[in-house]
Amino acid sequence: MKKCDILNAKNYDTIIIGFGKGGKTLAGFLGSKGKKVALVERDKNMYGGTCINIGCIPTKILVEESQKVEKDFKKAIERKNTLISKLREANYNKLDSFENMDIYTGVGSFKTEHIISVTSGEEEKVLRGEQIFINTGSKTVIPKIEGLEKTRNIYTSTSIMELNELPKRLAIIGGGYIGLEFASIYNNFGSKVTIFEGGDDILLREEPEIRKEVRKDLQNRGVEVLTKSNIIKVSNYSENEVEVSFSKNGKNETLIFDGVLIAVGRKPNINDLKLENAGVGYSDRGILVNENLQTNVPHIYALGDVKGGLQFTYISLDDFRIIKNNLFGDKTLTVSSRALIPYSVFISPTLSKVGMSEKEALDAGYKVKVKVVKVASIPRAKILEEERGVLKAVIDESSGRILGCSLYSVESSEVINIVTMAIKENKKYSYLRDFIFTHPTMSEALNDLFDF
Repeated sequence: MKKCDILNAKNYDTIIIGFGKGGKTLAGFLGSKGKKVALVERDKNMYGGTCINIGCIPTKILVEESQKVEKDFKKAIERKNTLISKLREANYNKLDSFENMDIYTGVGSFKTEHIISVTSGEEEKVLRGEQIFINTGSKTVIPKIEGLEKTRNIYTSTSIMELNELPKRLAIIGGGYIGLEFASIYNNFGSKVTIFEGGDDILLREEPEIRKEVRKDLQNRGVEVLTKSNIIKVSNYSENEVEVSFSKNGKNETLIFDGVLIAVGRKPNINDLKLENAGVGYSDRGILVNENLQTNVPHIYALGDVKGGLQFTYISLDDFRIIKNNLFGDKTLTVSSRALIPYSVFISPTLSKVGMSEKEALDAGYKVKVKVVKVASIPRAKILEEERGVLKAVIDESSGRILGCSLYSVESSEVINIVTMAIKENKKYSYLRDFIFTHPTMSEALNDLFDF
């Protein structure tokens, strides 16, 4: 590195690379503390991070729009674009209002452990930070499939949401959470959806009762689920059609689609950071951090998807809390202190889970009691005319502690938070069994689910 780069570098107390949930929240907090902050984001269309631009918010808008009686795909896309544009602008303006904060649009990378280069085209700006925080998120994993790079109408979870025309026939490669959310959305809008999954089944981490119900519901809606199917190659069958060649049960087959969504997972976005220049340790799973989210270079931290682990925006937010507590608090918050994390998958109906499955509990040495309740028995589900689904609870037989809960039902994304709080407060299953819930609600189903 040239000595003039160091001399010409603009100095900051803090440099944050990435405008995601954790990074932007940290920037605002440090800005309010009077710290001189530089926030670096490579793409002006990503101000505010993955969640509001290409993740949680736009996909959930499409989920809601796809479940309306009168569906209009073009209007749904317009609504999505309008809302995320407003959110993006609001996120930018909120931080830009700080006099002690500068926002840079460009690719941030390390020159040394304190020096950051921000490049945009041929232009480069050099910054120096006493502390540096990395919040660059994750990106789609692109599998090695013959013909993938040169075939038209191949989409990621980002690019498929930019379409203005609904694909009549959509192939989805990957039967995980992202793939199933998009399968549900596009099926609701009227696409003929086919899911290709190489494994024995979809959602292999979920309870077998849940998995069976989800697959049955998808197939009843016309979604074709092809498990144990390996993609051989893709190619353009015509100007606007894609031919997918795959093997199943030892036999090679081909199908024709209007588009193909790649949904085999996401990986930490670290390629352009040049971490080696700062001596920061990392692996294929992400940047290596300790319990306080510090890297092996003490003044450099990583938060959110880029450090690996669970890829949820609320984890990125909680990473901010850990860093805030480590820098300004009593240092009691750590990665391990948040061991219990609920999640929801916004298929139709929603799948939510917290804690252990029955198998995980048995493998951990617990003697368990389990209960399964059909959603069709819940009054609120009948009112909503959404009786699909099943609920399952796992209890430690000896202590009465709640070990885990899986909810495949309408409004489960709200109800799972009640169960999570009960577990975190070390309540026995009888706490939910005897709790007085309002009626008629989906949460009152917990009375029956935990009635052992």
